[in-house]
Amino acid sequence: MASLMIVAAIFLLSLTSASVVHGRSSRRRFVRSYDEPVTTQATWSKASLIVAAIFLVAGLLLSSATVVHGGGGGRRFVRSYDEPCKEMRLYFHDILYDFSNSTANSTSAVVASPAALLRAAKNTTIFGTTVVFNDPMTEGTSALPPSLEETAVRAQGLYLYDGKAASTLNAWLAFSVVFNSTARRGTLSLMGADPSTATRDISVVGGTGDFFMSRGVATLRADAVEGFTYFRLLMDIKLYECYI
Repeated sequence: MASLMIVAAIFLLSLTSASVVHGRSSRRRFVRSYDEPVTTQATWSKASLIVAAIFLVAGLLLSSATVVHGGGGGRRFVRSYDEPCKEMRLYFHDILYDFSNSTANSTSAVVASPAALLRAAKNTTIFGTTVVFNDPMTEGTSALPPSLEETAVRAQGLYLYDGKAASTLNAWLAFSVVFNSTARRGTLSLMGADPSTATRDISVVGGTGDFFMSRGVATLRADAVEGFTYFRLLMDIKLYECYI
């Protein structure tokens, strides 16, 4: 805002300079010179006016962008490492397509599985298997939504299994939580290791919209598992940097 005021001041000074040159000031004097032009002052005044106008427009655009992406509406940015500035609890529903269920009733699919490599290495794990998902998320209830395609919150991304031990199903997650409702709009970006432990934390590394520049931690816990095709995660998200 201070830089914008400085630019505005330059703009006003340029206008004043231009008005003195082109106006009928009582201090003006007539000059006839055949060696040097006498219009230098007017020319520089026009140039300074153009430059000031460009800076003024740029300053206004930068100020507008800051308000739009920073949330606006009087919101302020909070950074707190003792207490979260925002918390939410979501349920993450993943239904894997396994060629026996319907594609309309599944929300994720295996896109890479190095079966030949695993057989050659005599590896009994699913190391290297990659799954892409577009999963519905629910807030306040663990029940699946009536329609898997129309939910206000979705998780979109991928996870891959990177554990080589046969007794573990360690994975790595990278996804966005997409909010699309009248209450909240925007995204949260999450990524990190997902080991097979009772609870695990992954990082909230950024956000957009209502969650612009948000950072924090999401704690995951398996809430339900049905074979290999369905699991439900309870996700407690705590943001320590956010706009409120």
